Amino acid sequence: MKYLTFSTTNDPRARVGVLHDGRVVEVKHTGSLLDLIRAGRDVWTRTAEAIRADLATGAPGSHAPDAVRWHAPIPRPRKNVFCLGLNYLSHIQETTAKGRQPVTLDVPVFFTKAPTAVNGPFDPIPWDRAATSQVDYEAELGIIIGVDGKNITRAHSHDHIFGYTVINDVSARDVQFGHKQWFKGKSLDGFCPMGPVIVTADEFGDPQKKRISLKVNGVVKQDATTADMLFPVDAILEHLSRGMTIEAGDVIATGTPEGVGLGRTPPEYLNDGDLVETEIEGIGVLKNRIVATGAATAPRS
Repeated sequence: MKYLTFSTTNDPRARVGVLHDGRVVEVKHTGSLLDLIRAGRDVWTRTAEAIRADLATGAPGSHAPDAVRWHAPIPRPRKNVFCLGLNYLSHIQETTAKGRQPVTLDVPVFFTKAPTAVNGPFDPIPWDRAATSQVDYEAELGIIIGVDGKNITRAHSHDHIFGYTVINDVSARDVQFGHKQWFKGKSLDGFCPMGPVIVTADEFGDPQKKRISLKVNGVVKQDATTADMLFPVDAILEHLSRGMTIEAGDVIATGTPEGVGLGRTPPEYLNDGDLVETEIEGIGVLKNRIVATGAATAPRS
């Protein structure tokens, strides 16, 4: 299944849909998508069976994709989005080339983004120029946890996954490095576009065999494969859950490959009006335009 959250011009209420044959079909059998995820595997199965039955009879109404407003599949996660830094060797190498110390990782680097950063798959990315002058992009595969767990082994990690989505880990580089930690520079409002759908794990297949790419104004900036992750999905869940419970509905961004603006010579940060397209094979494409607001100052705050 490819689940999404959407609303219409006539009814701004967010509701769950599935993408089927290029159409958005409303799901009548659940509340929010987060409610469905947290309800557990038996409910997922029954809901999917009911959807398939409705689709087989041709009963559901549907919408053209461009006739609805797409929201992030989980518009407001219950807690911060978990993120990995430096999870592709090529990304480590490009940032090391910028004069930073070489990095050797025995364990993943974790940080988080505030839930208020979550943004829709086609919504503008607000650039508050009073907060930052260095807005950057990072294409990432997102994991959606479906089953609570603690001390999860790699062998059982996929039993805890509901599905996968696309995330752009938008970053304010001057804030990120000025604060000597990454939280605020990653958490400005709208700095976590997500979607356009969550593809269930059974349909998505092997998460380490997917193309990941990003374009700015039609120019390819990132183009890699999830096979290049230093810590693959099963290892991420093992490390993150060690001594700490992860819960249904948690979102994990798995890191970005080379090609970010920071790693280029000279650095290439985003500008007002730029269109950023973030794509992962088997899921879809985020299309977000940078919209600048405020005066062009960047105090440390």
